Amino acid sequence: MDSNKVMHRRRPEALLLRPVTSTKDRKAYRIPTVCLEVNKVISLLEGPLTATLKERHLFTLKKLLQRSQNGFILKELSAIGRILNICAERAKAHPEYVSVLCDALKICGLPFLKERASDEIAYAYDVKEFLSVMGCLMRVPSVEVRHELCSSLKSFYSHVAPRHLLDGMGGPAATPAASLNSSRRFSRLSSRFHPSNPGYRLQVLEQSCVAETMVLSMATLEDQPAVRLLVLHTLQMMTSTSDANCAQILRARGAETVCLTMNQADPSGQALFRSSEVLWNLLERGCREAVTQQLSTMQCILALKEAFLHQLLRGSRQYDLQLRNDLLVITTLIAQIPKSPLIESLFAKQLVVFVTFPELKSHNPLVRNLKLTYNSEDFEMKTLLLNWLVCMSKDLSALQLFREGRVMLALLTLAKAPRNHGNGQSPRGGAGRHWSSGQQEALQLQALATLALVGPLLVEDYTSCQGNTCLLLLLEWCAGQDTYFGQGHSFHGAGGRGSKKAQMRYCVRALRSMTALEDELLSQDLCDQGAIGQLLGVLMQMEDGTPEEDQDPIGLEIKSDIQLVLSALCETDLHRKELFGAEGVEMAVHFLKMSPEKFHSGLGHNRLILSTVDCVWSCIVGCYTTEDYFLAREGVFLLLDLLSWSPRCMRAVVLATLLDLCDNPKTLSHVMTWTGSGGRTAPALLLLLWREEEAELGVGRDQHGRISDPTRPLLSCYQAVSDTSFSAGQPSPAVLDLSENLRAKVFSIFCKLGFHDLHGLSTTDHVTLSIVKRYLDFKVGEVWGEVTQELALEGVRPVRPDAAALEAMRRIAEDTASRVAEEQSAILERQEKDELTQEEMVYNEIKSRQRQQELNTEAWDQYVSRTSDYKVLQEVRSQREKTMDLSRSKSKPDSGVRHPSENFVGRVLNLDSAGELTLERVPLRGVAQQAGGPPGGREPEYFSTVSVT
Repeated sequence: MDSNKVMHRRRPEALLLRPVTSTKDRKAYRIPTVCLEVNKVISLLEGPLTATLKERHLFTLKKLLQRSQNGFILKELSAIGRILNICAERAKAHPEYVSVLCDALKICGLPFLKERASDEIAYAYDVKEFLSVMGCLMRVPSVEVRHELCSSLKSFYSHVAPRHLLDGMGGPAATPAASLNSSRRFSRLSSRFHPSNPGYRLQVLEQSCVAETMVLSMATLEDQPAVRLLVLHTLQMMTSTSDANCAQILRARGAETVCLTMNQADPSGQALFRSSEVLWNLLERGCREAVTQQLSTMQCILALKEAFLHQLLRGSRQYDLQLRNDLLVITTLIAQIPKSPLIESLFAKQLVVFVTFPELKSHNPLVRNLKLTYNSEDFEMKTLLLNWLVCMSKDLSALQLFREGRVMLALLTLAKAPRNHGNGQSPRGGAGRHWSSGQQEALQLQALATLALVGPLLVEDYTSCQGNTCLLLLLEWCAGQDTYFGQGHSFHGAGGRGSKKAQMRYCVRALRSMTALEDELLSQDLCDQGAIGQLLGVLMQMEDGTPEEDQDPIGLEIKSDIQLVLSALCETDLHRKELFGAEGVEMAVHFLKMSPEKFHSGLGHNRLILSTVDCVWSCIVGCYTTEDYFLAREGVFLLLDLLSWSPRCMRAVVLATLLDLCDNPKTLSHVMTWTGSGGRTAPALLLLLWREEEAELGVGRDQHGRISDPTRPLLSCYQAVSDTSFSAGQPSPAVLDLSENLRAKVFSIFCKLGFHDLHGLSTTDHVTLSIVKRYLDFKVGEVWGEVTQELALEGVRPVRPDAAALEAMRRIAEDTASRVAEEQSAILERQEKDELTQEEMVYNEIKSRQRQQELNTEAWDQYVSRTSDYKVLQEVRSQREKTMDLSRSKSKPDSGVRHPSENFVGRVLNLDSAGELTLERVPLRGVAQQAGGPPGGREPEYFSTVSVT
């Protein structure tokens, strides 16, 4: 025997359950050697006789791990997890098991091995339980175990298997000297196993509770900063690629846990960065509302405040500045939550100080030694602070902080027109470092956008800082002709590159926000400074530009906003309407002539035409001077043209404007004179709108437009019968119907025009007009019906006189509807009779024309026969001579001066005493009687079928 070799006693590799007679049966009933050895290890660890044999346990475990050095087999994972649990429990009392756990966790970092392709699906549950057991190893109070566990989990995200696993399971540890016997022993088994798919472990990891366990374990890592950093790094990797992991972490309140531990002692200085990255991943891939809710506690906000101030006041590297900005973004998201304790923690007060720096001088200790480098990170912080200001303005309790911090003055300072922008000097004329021209422009635009949102909340500060003057001066600069090359790189500068259009856009928007408050002092201050004339001049200057500007959405937005500002200024003041004057009327008429094709362009022409109508309603209607000029410029015709082609959403505004204009007596003649396409008159157009509105509301009408149900002459499908009564302050459906559709406005306009002597109406229009005329009566009956219904729902029985009155109102309403229906039927009957009469006249005319054609044909045939046959001509001539002889009178002529008259085919020639010949038309019968008639009582033929030319 060789002394260098050690002989080991080997047991049979398999135990037969029963005798077999063939190789096939042997394979079917054989217990796999690998599974058998793992089960034996468990029996060795848990057996009552072998539970205390620590040295033998460690020796056996090392042999098992050496056999599995290329990775654990999928079907073994359930037993391996049980072994790891046993070792973890014993490691607390026996540190020797720690090395076994570390070696096992190193192997866990390798891909699992599968024998068949279906093993990944068949053992998915075992893998999930095994990974959960791995995560629970964080309870072992050993730095080495926790370190190896984090390393193994991070190796899951290396999607490529190690090269030695792909080259035949050799492995770096399989050296000839150390593992020759082991490799020979398991060579047959190893050739049958292959690494699992790279993403398999990640998919199962998402289904396990490892992420949640890692978060919960951070509470035990206060004295282990290196391990805590590894856990944060692991959580960062787990949250960067998986939504399911983010959801698990949030269920364990991971955002709150990470935030509370971000400021703990960390020699490496990376814990804050890792924590912010985890929070960012949770915000991006998880539920943002859940993250912000967890971070909105007082403890978390204090932690964020400490981290932000530390990075702001002490950080100087670009890495520190970027981390500072990330924390500020997280704070901004928290500010969007109502009632977040940002104000109670004094964090908001400190941020307000940074908002106004460096525009305003302050003696606050926070900014006394604060120096900005004006680089991209500082610029980003400034924009984030302005954004935070907007989010924080939703909390009304923060307005006092804004007043104390002079936020309005800082915004107006930023919003001022740049000076000396061409030579690169400071906007305030200083010689030190400052924002670049592009940064200054972006801050100016964002300050204007912030002013439009915050200004209405700080009216007193806006007035004391002369905000109107600042905005009007900026608007004058925007309308100036001096050269300015806008950068247009920022979000707010879109569309304004190379011009001042972006500044004008946000300046006008800020004015619109302030005038929408309807504050009389603000409006009067604007008008005293000539805002109406200035705005009209800017508007017409833009309209006189190049044709390409008409297709610019930003230019269209500016025009519509200017019109809204003018409407807000002139709506309630007659003197301001006079200031609007002829120039304003020309502007409104110009925009009312817009082509209908542009309305659906999608560029904003619809908003422009709507704001124009609102401008007419607010700035022209109510002042007779401007109204007369508007009528002279055919403004009513333009409004009716707009009404004829506008969509349904705009008709209410146009009709309301027309209704108010009809208070001017001169308007009615313009309305009655208008004729649209197809010869439609204004009353016909209004009745058409009425029918379309009722069709949209689903009002009951028959095919001819008559009332189909006298009990519901106006009731729409939206006025359904309710089983509950209405509250005292809630209007009933009948009252709401007056303002929610066009019928009340159409009825009011007809009350101005009258219901009689309306030209251009068809029978259908007359049928509709009979309903319009009784609209008020129907609406009164509808309201009384709702009163009756309300009393019934509330269980109130009216007294007898009241009940009789309600019944009388119901009968009157139904009788009125019945009479209107009868009137409509009579109108339709008259129309039917007229149509029959017209049809008969048409048929008679057709018959007359047909008879005339027959006579013409017969006369032509006779003419042809006379001219083509001489015998026929002779016969006709002889017949004519006989007729002439018979027509001569047989009596002798008188001796007086009277001469006998000679008859010609219905006409008589008379020779008077003066010798003049006159032609008279005499009835044929009278001529025959005068001539004495032919002998034999036969009437002569005075008419021939031959035409005489």
